[in-house]
Amino acid sequence: MPLEVGTQAPAFALKDSDRNDVSLSDYSGKTVVLSFYPAAFSGVCDTEMCTFRDSLSDLNSANADVLGIAVDNFFVAKEFKTKHNLNFPILVDHTANTARAYDTVLENFAGMDGYTAANRTVYVVDGSGTIQYVWRGENPGIEPDYDAVKAAVDALK
Repeated sequence: MPLEVGTQAPAFALKDSDRNDVSLSDYSGKTVVLSFYPAAFSGVCDTEMCTFRDSLSDLNSANADVLGIAVDNFFVAKEFKTKHNLNFPILVDHTANTARAYDTVLENFAGMDGYTAANRTVYVVDGSGTIQYVWRGENPGIEPDYDAVKAAVDALK
């Protein structure tokens, strides 16, 4: 069942691109933008993460942090973060368990049998862990509505 506004965000514990432990509970009391993306180094994913990078100061001033999450490995996540000079954590969900918990799984992604990816989905989670905004891409080629994400964050100031 899809997660909706008003539901509790599932807890997760993942590693970032530098293999540091990161969990949702680390951000207790803060607003978090969870941005699931399907494929590092693809045009839309690059644009999305760079757009969040470029708007991070506005989001930080609203007491919000961004976390990028992909079903990927440390090597790809590290290179992706480095290449685009991303100033927020890129989390590695290599088992896809977090993507499944957030109902954002794409099975057989890009026509590759057995390959699982995260669908492009954005959640805004408030400081108490409640989902306050959800955007789901109809397909992985569509970017989120960045103005709506910012408005959702601003509404939680």
